Amino acid sequence: MVISNKPLKFILAALVACSPVMSFANSENDSTHVHAEAAHEEKVISHNAPSEEEHAALDPKAKVDAFIDHHLQDSHDFVFFSDEKENKHYGFPLPVILIDGGLKIFSSSKLHHGEAVAEVDGNFYKLVHGKIYKTDAAGTITFNDHGHPENEKPLDFSITKNVVSMLFVSVLLFLMFTGLAKSYKKGPIPTGFGRVLEPLIIFIRDEIAVPNIGEKKYRKFMGYLLTVFFFVWLLNLLGMTPLGINVTGNIAITVCLAVFTFIITQFSANKDYWGHIFWMPGVPVPMKIILAPIEVLGTLTKPFALLIRLYANITAGHVVIMSLIAMIFVGKNLAADLPISLGLTLFISVIEVLVAFLQAFIFTMLSSLFIGMAVADHDHDHGHGHEDNVII
Repeated sequence: MVISNKPLKFILAALVACSPVMSFANSENDSTHVHAEAAHEEKVISHNAPSEEEHAALDPKAKVDAFIDHHLQDSHDFVFFSDEKENKHYGFPLPVILIDGGLKIFSSSKLHHGEAVAEVDGNFYKLVHGKIYKTDAAGTITFNDHGHPENEKPLDFSITKNVVSMLFVSVLLFLMFTGLAKSYKKGPIPTGFGRVLEPLIIFIRDEIAVPNIGEKKYRKFMGYLLTVFFFVWLLNLLGMTPLGINVTGNIAITVCLAVFTFIITQFSANKDYWGHIFWMPGVPVPMKIILAPIEVLGTLTKPFALLIRLYANITAGHVVIMSLIAMIFVGKNLAADLPISLGLTLFISVIEVLVAFLQAFIFTMLSSLFIGMAVADHDHDHGHGHEDNVII
């Protein structure tokens, strides 16, 4: 079946066209959180709740820094917006699951965004900097010289905002692909939203999987490549919505994705792959001994490059956008700063929409490249020129 490139170009054009809406919506949502989070940060540092005078005199730059830190971190609550005047948060709490001398399950509403102490089965917990610490009934938190809490932390398996986002995207992917599979039962041409998915799937197959893995072996890995591409892409786009969820900017998430690629690569590798790592053919024995540990280290640097690239690009984009939006609140000349800030934010948001697709593409392409290197068949009778080209 021959598929035109027009549907793919139409999708990218539509995403770019929608970026101004997402940019302005994100700006409005972000500004509502600044005051509440800055007050929380001030309270944690001083060990006491700030007075009204301290609250009013808080530096706008400190508010912006506090909000950026809050946005980049995960959260035990799903907050849509906050009322800074009444210090109210509008959203819904999430379940907190702790292992502390047994299983402790309670609602995050007990923590009240770090402003209250939660009592569960005689134990007391408090939320500080997005993490849960054990404390006493008074909520005492001991800080070290660097300002980090020294209290004991229980094992935290809570359903956080990032987890909810990943579950939402997982359900969305399931519905998308099951709908596409059902549409093929009606004929060779998909119907409905399947017409949007099919060009993307064919693009991943023909431009990523087949060239890097080979026509004979690519089908075995198509499920993973499709999953990781759409999973990363949708999470990146979700971060551009008014919810402003920074999932792929969380290094724990990128580490897990890179570990999946690493495991699939190592367990799919053939004997030629391992032979070239531990005892590279065609080189003197002393060089084999020297190159073996370097090749072993190379198997670890590949997934490390995957996780750092995705984490750094997404995090940098979020920081730049929020910093540009902050110009409106930090600057004193609103008439001059507002057009500049909105213009730059709009421009960066358009770039971020493209980066969202590009990072998903790069992660999938490099994953397929590493898998292809592990499953490639080497022709030892005709030298190693082709092998060297693959490694490069």
